[in-house]
Amino acid sequence: MAGVTTSTAHGSGPVGSPDARPDPSDAPVASDEGVMPEVVLDGPSDALATETAAHLGDPSPLPVPGTAAGDDEPLPDDRFLDRELSWLAFNDRVLQLAEDDDLPLLERARFLAIFASNLDEFFMVRVAGLKRRIATGIAVTAASGLQPREVLSQISRRAHALMERHAAVHADVVRPRLADAGIHLVRWDDLEDDERTRLGEFFSRQVFPVLTPLAVDPAHPFPYISGLSLNLAVVARNPATGTEHFARVKVPPLLPRLVQVEDEETADSAPGTVRFLPLEDLIATHLDQLFPGMRVVATSAFRVTRNEDLEVEEDDAENILQALEKELLRRRFGPPVRLEVARDTDDHVRELLVRELGVRGSEVYELPEPLDLRCLNTVADLDRPELHYPKAVSRTHHLLTDGRETASPGDVFAAVRKHDILLHHPYDAFSTSVQEFLQQAAADPDVLAIKQTLYRTSGDSPIVDALIDAADAGKQVVALVEIKARFDEQANISWARKLEEAGVHVVYGIVGLKTHAKLCLVVRQEREGLRRYVHIGTGNYNPKTARLYEDMGLLTADEAVGEDVTKLFNQLSGYAPRTTFSRLLVAPRSLRAGLVERIEREVEHHRAGEPASVAMKVNSMVDETIIDALYRASRAGVPVTVVVRGICSLRPGIPGLSETVRVRSVLGRYLEHSRIFAFAAGGTPEVWIGSADMMHRNLDRRVEALVKVDDGAEVAELLEYLDLQADDGTSSWHLGPDGGWTRHARDAAGRRLLDVQQHLLERRHTSAARS
Repeated sequence: MAGVTTSTAHGSGPVGSPDARPDPSDAPVASDEGVMPEVVLDGPSDALATETAAHLGDPSPLPVPGTAAGDDEPLPDDRFLDRELSWLAFNDRVLQLAEDDDLPLLERARFLAIFASNLDEFFMVRVAGLKRRIATGIAVTAASGLQPREVLSQISRRAHALMERHAAVHADVVRPRLADAGIHLVRWDDLEDDERTRLGEFFSRQVFPVLTPLAVDPAHPFPYISGLSLNLAVVARNPATGTEHFARVKVPPLLPRLVQVEDEETADSAPGTVRFLPLEDLIATHLDQLFPGMRVVATSAFRVTRNEDLEVEEDDAENILQALEKELLRRRFGPPVRLEVARDTDDHVRELLVRELGVRGSEVYELPEPLDLRCLNTVADLDRPELHYPKAVSRTHHLLTDGRETASPGDVFAAVRKHDILLHHPYDAFSTSVQEFLQQAAADPDVLAIKQTLYRTSGDSPIVDALIDAADAGKQVVALVEIKARFDEQANISWARKLEEAGVHVVYGIVGLKTHAKLCLVVRQEREGLRRYVHIGTGNYNPKTARLYEDMGLLTADEAVGEDVTKLFNQLSGYAPRTTFSRLLVAPRSLRAGLVERIEREVEHHRAGEPASVAMKVNSMVDETIIDALYRASRAGVPVTVVVRGICSLRPGIPGLSETVRVRSVLGRYLEHSRIFAFAAGGTPEVWIGSADMMHRNLDRRVEALVKVDDGAEVAELLEYLDLQADDGTSSWHLGPDGGWTRHARDAAGRRLLDVQQHLLERRHTSAARS
């Protein structure tokens, strides 16, 4: 199997391994659906299961975890790492990027903001879900063997340490370096008199009218504190009576969190220098205007994180859209799971907050101000090229330009008819490939129909616009909109309504399942008859995130793929439970079983003395059945490579269990998001790409699709890429058997290892220059 470590029964060794080396990536990382796992209390109800089976049929039977066909020796009980603690280890790796002196300064500030955003979502979903299950008595022992309260306790201990370290990196390292570069976060006392006057006028004009102080006394109960809102706890004394009163002032979320001190005139006089004043500092200084006649004696910032996961009983809801909108309104009122307070908060104020919010002492996080370092995104957005990664320009895939020296694509349909096109974003431009494919389809009079899945898309989406244009032109347009994409629900509801109003047939998927597959089907009338063109990808149809996320996609006119995708769309919009596929593996019916079958074949190839290996690149590796299949393959001597961005419950390097398993993690400028599955297959490598991660939610509760890549050159490209990601010369993190991750960023001589993302950018530019 070229490009991936392979073995035979007589030995093993790297085949076609390039001398390579990368760095790291994760942003929203969070926000990406690949970062955050999903909370589900139970499986579908009987009625829901019946409904699901009517669409997709029953999933294939699976081996019981811990047992194996042809392997009588049971697997050890402690073979799984805890998924929640593994996620915290992932965010630790993000924090290490902020600590990396070799990264550009504003990128380090960005990673601090990403860390904060990631952790917010972890508490809102994972911690909240665990607490809910404990409270309702349905929590069970984790696959790692930890009891639910043990997991919660370890999360608290590690999260406290991480948040302390995060605050220290900002206060002691990044913030001083920013100041050295002329970028300052200042307090009110740091300002000159004329600056205070100008900002005081700004407060009176733009901030004061928005504020609403809420008193707490017998006539005014403690106010509701919305999740993730930043607030000021205020203690004001009545001079006449000496009585002290508590009040809460919410920092308006729609105003800029960081207020720039300089106006146009002063900015011109000091180029390269910029100062920001936190909005809460500006408000705190002017509290006398909110409480006239009172003396403000204490003020401190605090912030609450709440359970914000969604629960929609789809089998009881006639209209999923309406049910979801109601649930979004309830999201703001979930129970609190974390309280962040400024370190100098008065003890009495702290006690009041803890009591009124109903949080435990272990759920209180005392941190230096400013709280909520997501605000550093404003700093990271500054136009200071010397403090950012070097400018990168995506290139049009060479097969889309007809060999011309141009960035503009030619006829996409003509190019795809000649050859399958494997796209690798952001190195290959999304706008001149996938987006252009849809826009040409919308404008082409020979195109009769377009079918498209939409999981997450951007604000002014050219993808949505193309679908609307196609419907306006009289084409049959079907959009399968997944309105339950976490934290994008409201946006997806808006786009669903916009599409419906334009005449697009909008389908909301299958009850009980999220549609996560990335599919586009175009049906075109040609001289020889109807031809189907397909795009299958690993990432969302979102032009904005396509510039930040690493993803793969396949453009093809292959008849088998076209027929498979047509069948799958028919399943999603109608009833087709007995459908079979030739080039696709589809969850929840056949994807897990299909991968397990291929892993087991590698064992057979190895025993027959034929090339055998397994390599996977995923966002998360959690599914016990898949992991057990990899353990059994390793026991048989098959080399196993896993490249994972986030969670990994697989323990590598355990004698007698996973000695041939290696696990790597690459993070960096781009969020690693592609999913690739490669098998040596006895010397004829088999490679699949698609949308599925190795998690229960993806394999059991989502519609996912993997497509087999058939072109020999593209298979070789994917194998080389997997080798590059896992190569010891690549900058990455290595997972140990105890669950600890070790960063490998320099060689023995102190030289930085290869940044795989920068390497691919440079290679694309070199290829473009040669063409």
